[in-house]
Amino acid sequence: MHEADESTVPAQELLVTIGTGLLAGGISSVDVEDALTGLAPAVGLKSINVAALPKGLFLTVGSSSATRFERIGADLRFDQTAKLLDIVDALRARRLGIEAASRMIESEVYGTPPRWPAWLTYLGALPIGIGLCLLLEPGLVNLAFAAFGSLIVAGALALNAKHPSLGPLLPVASAFIISVIVLAGYRLDWLESPLRTIVATLALLLPGSAVVTGLTEISAGALSAGSSRLVSSSVQLAMFIAGVAGAAVVTGTGAEALANSQLTDSTWWLSALGVAAATLGLIIYLHTPLEHTVPIVLTIAAAALAQLGIGAEFGAAIGGLAGALTASLVAVVLSRLPKGPIWRISFVPAFLVVAPGSFGLLNASQIEFGDGSGVAGSMLAAGATFFTIAIGTVIGSAIAHVAEPKDEIVA
Repeated sequence: MHEADESTVPAQELLVTIGTGLLAGGISSVDVEDALTGLAPAVGLKSINVAALPKGLFLTVGSSSATRFERIGADLRFDQTAKLLDIVDALRARRLGIEAASRMIESEVYGTPPRWPAWLTYLGALPIGIGLCLLLEPGLVNLAFAAFGSLIVAGALALNAKHPSLGPLLPVASAFIISVIVLAGYRLDWLESPLRTIVATLALLLPGSAVVTGLTEISAGALSAGSSRLVSSSVQLAMFIAGVAGAAVVTGTGAEALANSQLTDSTWWLSALGVAAATLGLIIYLHTPLEHTVPIVLTIAAAALAQLGIGAEFGAAIGGLAGALTASLVAVVLSRLPKGPIWRISFVPAFLVVAPGSFGLLNASQIEFGDGSGVAGSMLAAGATFFTIAIGTVIGSAIAHVAEPKDEIVA
């Protein structure tokens, strides 16, 4: 290697560390590439070539040096990602040097323990499941089954953390076990509307963050990265559906039992309580930065109000679009405030409430397609609803990219 190349090694290593960290934090590949390109002059590099993918990062300094490839490590918590973004901002403003930034990343990003123990993190599944059940089917027995199922989800997450090789089995195994329990309760006439209870309990395991990032990448033109995330997410969703279907076969439950129907009338205060409980659980589970709690709560509250208000009047599809678009726009506005969180930190928790919440509004839209009791009608209504949520997410992501400078992190 040439002497000139040797002098660029620390800067190259720093950019690789930052890039892989941002990708591990769920930042879109487009934003990572733009951020690293914008940082290059600040660390003394005239030009770089960078290609960010969901599972790896390629980076070359100049035209004669070797290309460096680094695989993405374990996912970063939201608080770790926020700290890494602070370091990126300090580097861009030239308030930090290469060595100081490297030390800070090692000590304050990767060396910082979680604010609360792992068992409490996984128990965040409990208020999430109960909160979403209050939105979908607020019956007392349904809430009890959702609470018990959420404890199983927490145990599955803890088991997966100790044995990552079991990760591919998590979607289908969790969906099967929880569905068997809920459908058994239905067969014993302990509860009605089992499908809504199952959705509320499993919502935390659905690949919401990956869907948001994939849609963001596609809206920014990164079709390869975005498509790969969405294909992976679709496979996970298919595994969830397979688990539920398998449980229906084992318990001898017919398709009519999986119709989307709400039997317990909800009230505004039950919905508000559900949103509050789900928000608390998401803050605990995602380790969102405590200083960003208010923006996250505001985004979720605005999205829920738009979704429930408009959805009750015009149906689930329009309600989902309104919820996702409102969450996107509020997150963009909050990201522009001094010390405001990036778009993704506010939007992802709101998305994880909006998507299952739209399921609770499907009755209205099912009427448009027929009586809604058939599996085909329910799937068509659900597909239309989640497609409109995707449209709202893409529009919001596009606005976020327009609002931010080229080298700023958006999502």
